[in-house]
Amino acid sequence: MARILVVDDEVGIRELLSEILYDEGHTVDLAENAAAARALRAAHRPDVVLLDIWMPDTDGVTLLKEWASQELLDMPVIMMSGHATIDTAVEATRIGAIDFLEKPITMNRLLKTIAAALERGRGGAKPAAAPAAVRPATPSYAVPPLVTGDGGRAPATGLAPAADRSAGTLAMHDNSSRSPLLSVSLDQPLREARDAFERVYFEHHLAREGGSMTRVADKTGLERTHLYRKLKQLGIELSRKRNV
Repeated sequence: MARILVVDDEVGIRELLSEILYDEGHTVDLAENAAAARALRAAHRPDVVLLDIWMPDTDGVTLLKEWASQELLDMPVIMMSGHATIDTAVEATRIGAIDFLEKPITMNRLLKTIAAALERGRGGAKPAAAPAAVRPATPSYAVPPLVTGDGGRAPATGLAPAADRSAGTLAMHDNSSRSPLLSVSLDQPLREARDAFERVYFEHHLAREGGSMTRVADKTGLERTHLYRKLKQLGIELSRKRNV
């Protein structure tokens, strides 16, 4: 995996790109302007930079020229814009950018471009050892015991009992209420299984915190804007009576 610097003055774009890249296991740094990009570039040399062209203080092309003149373009830079002309894209490529993404950016296009940039940055070599991941390698919470077919509890070994595995379903229960916490088909694609888990995860915390978005954001470690976006993505409707 890699460290990726996202430079964009739109908070929604930064959060969307960081969410996609985070889910792919990358470490993501976010900069809202050129000044923040310079500081992050100096503090953590990124493997790839996603650089927006139109920004209020210093535009992306100017920042690209600055890095090129200071011999700081030792990482692949991918330009982004929803309004740039062909001439602007050509100029950025001439200066040193390796590719251009037109907004709105599709996930497949983003990931393919990132993969190509990383391969180019490594000179075609095999990927180096991954840097420290943003996510912890193991869960920081206690995994509840699995429920056997006869209602008993099996040790939390990470595998479902034989009876449950034969049905292709992982069953987990909440320790406090013993009500089903999650039932996910293990035969579906990983992304769909993850969405199913996240849906139950957030509904659990919303119920526990009485619908308070402030407390749920604190419990889950997400910014409220990111939390709202995630709930909308998962199709979780928020009741008007819920507290914020």
